[in-house]
Amino acid sequence: MIDRWAGIVARRARRVLVVGVLVTIAAAAYGIGVFDSLSQGGFDDPATESARELRLEQETFGNQTVDVVAIYAAPTGSDLTVADPAFESAVRAVVDALPDDAVSSVVTSYDLPPEAAAPLISQDGRSVQVLISLQGETQDDFLVNYDEISPTLEEVGADLSVQLAGSYAVYNDVNEITSEDLERAELISLPVVILLALLIFGSLVAASMPALVGLLAMIGSLAVLRLIAEVTEVSIFAVNVVSLIGIGLAIDYALFVISRFREELALLPDGPDASGTAIRRTLATAGRTVLFSGLTVAAAMSSLLIFPQTFLRSMGYGGMAAVLIAMLAALTMLPALLVVLGRRVDGGRLPWRRGRAVSTTAGEARWGRLAHAVMRRPVLVMVATVLVLLAIASPFLGAKWGSVDYRVLPQDAPAHQAFDTLNSDFGPEQSTASLLLSGASADDVATYREAVLDVPGVAGVQSVATKGDVTLLRASWLGNSQSEESQAIVESLREVRPATGEVLVGGLTADTVDLIDSVAAHLPWMGLIVVAIMMVLLFLAFGSVVLPVKAIAMNLFSIGAAFGVITWIFSDGHLSGLLGFESQGFLDATNPILMLAILFGLSMDYEVFLLSRVREQWDGTGDNTIAVATGVQKTGRIITSAALLLGVVIGAFGTSGIVFMKMLGIGMLVALLIDATIVRALLVPATMRLLGRWNWWAPAPMARWWERYGFREGPEAGHATGPGAGEAGTSQSAEPASVG
Repeated sequence: MIDRWAGIVARRARRVLVVGVLVTIAAAAYGIGVFDSLSQGGFDDPATESARELRLEQETFGNQTVDVVAIYAAPTGSDLTVADPAFESAVRAVVDALPDDAVSSVVTSYDLPPEAAAPLISQDGRSVQVLISLQGETQDDFLVNYDEISPTLEEVGADLSVQLAGSYAVYNDVNEITSEDLERAELISLPVVILLALLIFGSLVAASMPALVGLLAMIGSLAVLRLIAEVTEVSIFAVNVVSLIGIGLAIDYALFVISRFREELALLPDGPDASGTAIRRTLATAGRTVLFSGLTVAAAMSSLLIFPQTFLRSMGYGGMAAVLIAMLAALTMLPALLVVLGRRVDGGRLPWRRGRAVSTTAGEARWGRLAHAVMRRPVLVMVATVLVLLAIASPFLGAKWGSVDYRVLPQDAPAHQAFDTLNSDFGPEQSTASLLLSGASADDVATYREAVLDVPGVAGVQSVATKGDVTLLRASWLGNSQSEESQAIVESLREVRPATGEVLVGGLTADTVDLIDSVAAHLPWMGLIVVAIMMVLLFLAFGSVVLPVKAIAMNLFSIGAAFGVITWIFSDGHLSGLLGFESQGFLDATNPILMLAILFGLSMDYEVFLLSRVREQWDGTGDNTIAVATGVQKTGRIITSAALLLGVVIGAFGTSGIVFMKMLGIGMLVALLIDATIVRALLVPATMRLLGRWNWWAPAPMARWWERYGFREGPEAGHATGPGAGEAGTSQSAEPASVG
């Protein structure tokens, strides 16, 4: 298939370009409207107890959860207090102006008896809280309604100041800051990528192509996202992963294709068909590699679809769209453009590169020497490398888990400042749980309430509403909602049962407990999906069942090291001052899952590129040591360059003011650098040297199948046998593929 496509591109390059440009224009026109189709919520699992509690609460009483806390304060220097008529009048005017279709309930101190009102009034008597519950059925509904009421809440008289706290104030700030950070990351990364590509290629024309392919990937991915959003809910955060993976992998794929094209072109004499011949060879080698790499990364991202949270599924949609469009751009538009350009791909050469032959092997000798040095002492290198990576990964063993709270925001974010005001002016931070009893008698409700008060840590239980045999209580305790202590209280509350009927425990902390449980329950299925698909794809690519197992193990080492680093930094709080964030004392439960999917795909990306060159040499020589050394030599510089460019794109996310975005950027950057250097340069050659011919082993029936139908590197792959056919039972090409 790839060979036929290479022939089409070589013969009809201009036609492919024209069609590609037209498709890109149409995708841009359609994809620009994607943002109106995306949702803002999607962090909950509809099947969990907390989600069921909220649904029943809404059906019975309307939403009674405190979603927004408006804090009104007297102007500095005035004698105005909460008790003054002007203060009360200003607050009531705001409350009366709130639209009924956006607000389920509003509680002010002015409508409560003094004892119940006291917690809503600041210790100095100059500030007051207004507790607001939003209308809606989903998190997206709540965020839309928050956007509707926030301008009204801020239009208050008597010169009062206002701050907005609560879950949806936090989510709103997260969405706004993330959008700004995304734009900044792109503005930072793209110019740096172009500059680095210029240094790598030494010419303006070649250096501009990775960024061009990245732009095509971004445009196409947004159009695909809009198509997906027509049939299912897609979170706004999917755009982040499109930017991160789409641009990053497009640059990687472009780098590999352009490098191989220049390498092949340098071997050919000038002639009218030189660029066509070079692109045929390029697509038959690097093109096949890009195809399998794209499929493996997309397969890793598809594992996120197993999770019930729309947020995680959306990341899967975005990641799959991004990598597949990047792959298509690198196999269609880019090859056609290279055919048209031919040797002009090296146009606009840097001044110090002019007059020198185009080098496609610069620095390769050093990588070859390193590979041979590693393979002279494979056991020592493997043991030392594994011990170092395990030591780096060790902090992850003590990881604590939580979810989003105000501390994910930068300290100058409005919602973060509002929570600081609550904690300083209204007493210690408190957390709550909603206790919804149904089918219990009044006596059993009273008995249950007393039992809840006996739960260690619970400070009080308030009756919120009663309708028929359904009663809503609210338990409260001191402490942050995401702490381990708060999670333990929720788990204890769920062990308390009424004598009759049933009880559902919900609220912010309960959401977190359920999120952690949901992620843990689905994680093994995610792992099974990833491993199964990787085994199949890598067998098709390399004809071995040993290499896929080894590749998965190698990836786990680099990913484990990255998890250890983010635990040490973001959970334990090290380097928080230097990196400019406030540690929450835990890791967001969804972030490692997202990182696992992305990093597994990206790590496999470099594994495929390296093993493709090793397989190409093995087919030609049948010598495992030479094949591994040559593979490392031919790919070491280009993989490192690709990792550097991708690292710039990913690392730019580390500048985000949102803690979980910063964690994603830094964690992935660490994993990428470890994988592209330590793992690929040391651990992979050492293990492949120890395995020897067993690298290429497959059971005889599978080997025979692959011998007939397998996907080999090189233009002549699969048509002859040679010296490499041995224990693996696979045929090899009689003539080594051109490697420059």
